[in-house]
Amino acid sequence: MSRIGKMPIAVPAGVTVTIAENNKVTVKGPKGTLERELAPELKIEEKDGHILVTRPNDLKRMKSLHGLTRTLINNMVHGVTEGYEKVLEVNGVGYRAAKQGKNLVLNLGYSHPVEMVDPEGIETVLDGQNKIIVKGISKEKVGQYAAEIRDKRRPEPYKGKGIKYADEVIRRKVGKTGKK
Repeated sequence: MSRIGKMPIAVPAGVTVTIAENNKVTVKGPKGTLERELAPELKIEEKDGHILVTRPNDLKRMKSLHGLTRTLINNMVHGVTEGYEKVLEVNGVGYRAAKQGKNLVLNLGYSHPVEMVDPEGIETVLDGQNKIIVKGISKEKVGQYAAEIRDKRRPEPYKGKGIKYADEVIRRKVGKTGKK
């Protein structure tokens, strides 16, 4: 049995979960609404303030979908109550981030500034000139947008310049040495 899949999901106060046909799950909470269509083979039911996910048989596909479905619903419930955020750091001489309305303007050593528009439901907040906080209710969208920002200039191993996650550790390399 899937250890994650069989755990019940507690639904906090102020959150409503609706399960429509074809396992279309809608979660409404204080921060917003998320909806997602999940695998129709699995059985999702709500019992006295908890959501339970059960699988019909022990086929490999059902086993793999069991834990995934439970985690996706749990992430939706967590997102509408507390939300998600990722912190990025901009390192390098002359590298900086600025905010213009819904646009994030990055100066990353290119001949032009890189402009990125915040997607729907995602908000970027600057903490100084070199800390970007990506916030939202969907874990998937927050992670995707943070990865897109990081891709504009990935950290390099010699000086550590670029955009990195706050908890990321860059493995540094020794540069070349001169002749004797």
